[in-house]
Amino acid sequence: MIKQPPYLKKGDKIAIVSPAKKLPGDINSAITVLEQWGLEVVLGESVYAGHYQFAGSDAQRTKDLQTFLDDPDISAIIASRGGYGTIRIIDELDFTRFKEHPKWLIGFSDITILLSHLLAALNTQSIHGQMPKTFDEASPESLESLRKALFGEEVSYEYESDFKNREGDATGVIIGGNLTLLVNTEGSASAVDYTDKILFLEDVGEQEYAIDRMMRMLKRSGKLSKLKGLIIGAFNAIKPEDVFFGSSPEQIIMEVTKEYDYPVCFGFPVGHIDDNRALIIGAAAQLTVGRKKVSLKYL
Repeated sequence: MIKQPPYLKKGDKIAIVSPAKKLPGDINSAITVLEQWGLEVVLGESVYAGHYQFAGSDAQRTKDLQTFLDDPDISAIIASRGGYGTIRIIDELDFTRFKEHPKWLIGFSDITILLSHLLAALNTQSIHGQMPKTFDEASPESLESLRKALFGEEVSYEYESDFKNREGDATGVIIGGNLTLLVNTEGSASAVDYTDKILFLEDVGEQEYAIDRMMRMLKRSGKLSKLKGLIIGAFNAIKPEDVFFGSSPEQIIMEVTKEYDYPVCFGFPVGHIDDNRALIIGAAAQLTVGRKKVSLKYL
């Protein structure tokens, strides 16, 4: 049974940490939003720290996150931003106390490493959603979806895809995150089991050939054949190549998964976009995919 951390209530404490790249500026407006939700915000020492491109040294970032993993008064931990760096500290963290008293961890992008580890190694749910650095540009709907996920309110989505989906229905546990980071977990304790899962993927700033390579790696490893459904979010800021690759990310994904019969939807509001809706990793959901219309509802 996958463990679900206790939902938040007004008056609970949420800690902000920076396990990866350093912040380029303050996050005061995000702190205000969290306080408006009724939460008490606690800032980690790493939040405004700097060590080259990182938010402090590996040891500093590890110590900061460890402090809040162990603190029973902290009900949730949200990463201030992604970037790069979480993989450098993940194996130094001790989750002994966390296993006894699980709490929500929130983030996306580079934080995929941490969220995947929670499910793979600790069998615990987490939330893929907006982070304080992205709050200013975030759509109201994405922030509200994060608040609902944290406070245990119903989370469901409906939208229409601009790219032709592969129709079908699926029920399964949600897994996923940033494609590059998911591929980088393979062979480690942070690699999740794809069997009978609904996988969501997003990425930013990659080239088409790299997306093709990563998707084919997942296929060759047998991961993609085991899925119940596939959700494709934003693949944006694609880097141009000297010679055109010839396929968009959506076309690549359809080509790589063409032999499977599970539903595949495109354009889901998740990823490095303003409308980055919260998804609960490790929770069971119902996915219904029509040619254009898509719905996802947590069970």
